[in-house]
Amino acid sequence: MSIKLTLWVILGIVVGFYADVAPLVPLACLVFLLPVLFWTGKRQAREGVPYFELVTMATSLCLGIFVVGMATLNGMPRHYSDQELVKESLWHLKVREVLKPNPYTQRYMVQVNSVGNEEKKGSLLLVLPSDSGRTKLRVDDEVFVLARPETIQPPLNPYQFNYKDYLKKQGVYHQIRSNRESIVLEKNPSPTLLGKAQGFRGHIISKLKKENFGDDELAVIQALLLGQRDDISESTYENYKNAGAVHILAVSGLHVGILLLLLQFLLTPLERLPKGKTLKLVLIVLLLWTYAFVAGLSPSIVRAVTMFSFLAYSMSLNRPTNSFNIIALSMLSILLVKPLFLFQVGFQMSYAAVLAIVWIYPKLQRFWFPENIVIRKTWQLLSVSVAAQLGVLPISLFHFHQFPALFFVSNLLIIPFLGLILGLGILVITLALTNLLPVFLVDGFNWTIRMMNSIVGWVARQEGFIIKDIPFDGVQLVLGYFIVIALVGYLSKPKWKMALVLFGGIIAFQTWNIWNEIQLQQKEALVLAHKSRNTVLLHQTGRNLKVLSADTTNLGSLTMDYAVAERIENTNLSPLKNSYLIGQKKLYIMDSLGLFPLEKRPDYVLLTQSPKINLGRLLDSIGPKMILADGSNYRNMVRQWQRTCAQKEIPFHYTGEKGFYIFDMEDD
Repeated sequence: MSIKLTLWVILGIVVGFYADVAPLVPLACLVFLLPVLFWTGKRQAREGVPYFELVTMATSLCLGIFVVGMATLNGMPRHYSDQELVKESLWHLKVREVLKPNPYTQRYMVQVNSVGNEEKKGSLLLVLPSDSGRTKLRVDDEVFVLARPETIQPPLNPYQFNYKDYLKKQGVYHQIRSNRESIVLEKNPSPTLLGKAQGFRGHIISKLKKENFGDDELAVIQALLLGQRDDISESTYENYKNAGAVHILAVSGLHVGILLLLLQFLLTPLERLPKGKTLKLVLIVLLLWTYAFVAGLSPSIVRAVTMFSFLAYSMSLNRPTNSFNIIALSMLSILLVKPLFLFQVGFQMSYAAVLAIVWIYPKLQRFWFPENIVIRKTWQLLSVSVAAQLGVLPISLFHFHQFPALFFVSNLLIIPFLGLILGLGILVITLALTNLLPVFLVDGFNWTIRMMNSIVGWVARQEGFIIKDIPFDGVQLVLGYFIVIALVGYLSKPKWKMALVLFGGIIAFQTWNIWNEIQLQQKEALVLAHKSRNTVLLHQTGRNLKVLSADTTNLGSLTMDYAVAERIENTNLSPLKNSYLIGQKKLYIMDSLGLFPLEKRPDYVLLTQSPKINLGRLLDSIGPKMILADGSNYRNMVRQWQRTCAQKEIPFHYTGEKGFYIFDMEDD
């Protein structure tokens, strides 16, 4: 029953989020449905129409819509968006999360306390310039800032990471840009449990920094034990990513699961006491949540500890058949409190991995059970890795477009020792806090982490086993899971009906690929991309992509993102020319020289490199149908051109505001 309830709540969350339903509507439905649910539960007959089950489904659906509406505060009267956002106001904000900085900005997730003199609610992104000489804001800090919120910009290039959509799925729709001089810190901000946890984690990190750890080793220790990944170098992170071991650097289900097994083993003697099992369960749950507090109560650790608290309860019952119901209950409890977690990749991968392990691992153990203990333990570890990888594979391909084929090597070499590393790390933290950490333990733990980094680096260097740039869309994601489920079902019970289901999934997957191939072969597109200090045109014909650019060394990930999404096989770089023929339409590119085209009435004029021209005279003399400007121009000149085009009633497109432009390839 818990599985069905969870699925209907999930459906309600999805419907409520994408349909943008205000929470008052499902609340009214819940007020009506709850008495009906009680009445049908009393009157439901054993045979006939299952009214109680139908009303339960409708109630669960409305509950999902309601909780996601409350999470986004959509349509609520006290939300900050119910007022005009076109003028500056005094905002009182409280820092809820410190995000990873980039070379230019430091970003914070903040909670709105008030706007002007009115109490308001909601979440915003606060963006401040990076300044190494100033102390960063901390969780629970409160600031006053005079500002006007701005909407978060969608991606400016095709298939670029959609940061606007990512923040929307966290209930954040606007951002405030300011600087350190324009904000005023509240002297006595109100403390919260989250702020205390983050402060305690910072205290632990400051203690560890006083010890003689290497820079890379300390960064990995912070990530491995405390979930703080800001100090990890790009090269170290890429090594873990390419080796299929990046999950080790995120304090989540893997770490909490290993910690749960350690606690289960260490506290086994308590079972001999009266009510020993209950005492053991209470202690395990308390210690898991203590670790969550030490790790800063980050969303990933809270998710993991919640899930494994339920699993600890399931283990205490000693009824493995209840595992799916317990996992569903843990998911339901999390989503009722934090429904937007459903859209986070970490949440999806955590539950996909756990469900796959619970389902597939026992089947692999029944398939082969070696008598030799070394082979048996190796097979058990490999089975867990394969099960987890099958569970997360479609999601991983959809989001990250790569598959580290040597993931099982990383897991075989590291996971067996991860429990020892975690236990040793907790001991190191405890002794560091009490100023009793001996030098030999520091040196030993430092050497252990260095060896782990070396192993991961060696695996990551086997580039032939790292399959990158795999195109994988939403339809393939759904069909991929269908095939995985059918494959496991067939291997468990090889019957012809299950074989038909499996082959049906494979045929549907291949049919979709063939359809994409046919569409791709017929496709031709010309796209003006946005790139600062550069002009980039992407000309696609089938699986071939020609990149026309003023500076082929300044492309970033723009070309690769487009090539992966469009299944491009061949990419060629070419220098930019001044004129092109798009079907029967003419494109003229004007650079810094400002030379007017010889032909009149071009369909498109692209202004690049800030040409010093009188645009009004250009429009009068050659009469273009449309003016475009890209990221190679100065913004003040773009604004001037925009005003001129508005006066002349000529369409104007600036990639820095409206994003990339797709040229119409069809003849008029």
